[in-house]
Amino acid sequence: MPKDHRMSLNTVHIKNAILFPEIVKYIHAGHTVTIPLRGTSMRPFLEDRRDKALLASPDAPATGDVVLAETAPTHYVLHRIVKIDNGEVTLLGDGNLTTEHCGINDLKAKAVGFYRKGRATADYTDGMKWRIYSWWWTRLLPVRRYLLWLYRKCHHL
Repeated sequence: MPKDHRMSLNTVHIKNAILFPEIVKYIHAGHTVTIPLRGTSMRPFLEDRRDKALLASPDAPATGDVVLAETAPTHYVLHRIVKIDNGEVTLLGDGNLTTEHCGINDLKAKAVGFYRKGRATADYTDGMKWRIYSWWWTRLLPVRRYLLWLYRKCHHL
């Protein structure tokens, strides 16, 4: 194709405080939204700038779900629910060692799938692969510190 007929691709960076409220509007209107992941809080299985999350309405949130939550005004995280108690939600990123908290109404979306490693098809959170990973990883919490240290050492080689 001649050079002058090629499409150029531009990247636009939008602050989370502006982007996420717009994403939440689409989700509340009944749409799903795919977002690129930023940060390392969901390591080792979800990577910064490599993977994408498919988000939908946070209907009936439950322990183990990965959710988009607003933990402080304009501060959003994509973490796993580890506890729901009287409307208070405790969140923990798979790559984190400390929890965060928010109210049940601060859950803005629920991850229903992840596009990992550049794949065109999603690993859905209700699929066997994701359920097995989640079951094992959440039970490894007592030794997660050491597993994450080892992962970081190997990942930087």
